[in-house]
Amino acid sequence: MAKSASLQSRAARSHNTVSWKDYYEMTKPNVVMLLLLTALVGMCLATPNWVNAMTLISGLIGIGMLSASAAVINHVVDHKIDSVMARTFNRPVAKGKVSINNALWFAGILGVVGFAVLAVFVNMLTAWLTFASLVGYAFVYTMYLKRATPQNIVIGGLAGAAPPLLGWTAVTGEIHAHALLLVLIIFTWTPPHFWALAIHREKDYAKAKVPMLPVTHGVSFTKTSVLAYTVLLGLVCLLPYLTGMSDMIYLVGSSALNIGFLLYALKLKFAADEQTAMKTFRFSIIHLMVLFVVLLLDHYIPVSL
Repeated sequence: MAKSASLQSRAARSHNTVSWKDYYEMTKPNVVMLLLLTALVGMCLATPNWVNAMTLISGLIGIGMLSASAAVINHVVDHKIDSVMARTFNRPVAKGKVSINNALWFAGILGVVGFAVLAVFVNMLTAWLTFASLVGYAFVYTMYLKRATPQNIVIGGLAGAAPPLLGWTAVTGEIHAHALLLVLIIFTWTPPHFWALAIHREKDYAKAKVPMLPVTHGVSFTKTSVLAYTVLLGLVCLLPYLTGMSDMIYLVGSSALNIGFLLYALKLKFAADEQTAMKTFRFSIIHLMVLFVVLLLDHYIPVSL
């Protein structure tokens, strides 16, 4: 009884200290900002002119809110796993700062408002595609794939790869092959990006009984997979130039970025130290950010041979 009362008292103190920062943290703002960057580039590449201000602002708000909603649901679904992992044990729901009910209400409000913004001010295609991405990440990946297969991040990565397509459809109201090519780039980038982190946190995932690739197939096999996908990513990143979607600025910039990623993957496989996996993970984020910025520059400053 005394132990139970102590736990309740601690939980009450934890709830009393909740702040807006805890709710903000649940939205995974850094991840959402990266998604919005890729959505913005999708918008800009969809038109030779400047994007209409209403479409630009409403599209980014709606996509951002639905992405944030998916992130909050992820915090709720994974709170037990998060509580035993060093990287995530201090998250608001895992720590008990925000209750599951309050987190779900927050996710619901973000999702409903985000969908409404897209439906009213953008178009229904973008609204439904963004909602489908939420379902794919928050439910199909987080609830099922993450716990079911070591290929979870490969299959589930499709949801996280959707923002450039969402940006494109926000401007045009239709799905285009060039937009799908942008999706393919992020889809191919996701496994080496996430597996590098999974290697660094392999013991955490094993402790939480999450079947990430390093846990089920070993770190050495995962390093080989990171290298293979990095090579594949380099080839996929050539497609925008080869299909005439982009020009020389993109070709030079993307080639430099992919060579850098490949060097990290080679070091991870053949000469890794304790920090190589995490350095590879961090570089992968820079890689994607700069790659999409280069796509944007190439679109507005065309240079060809």
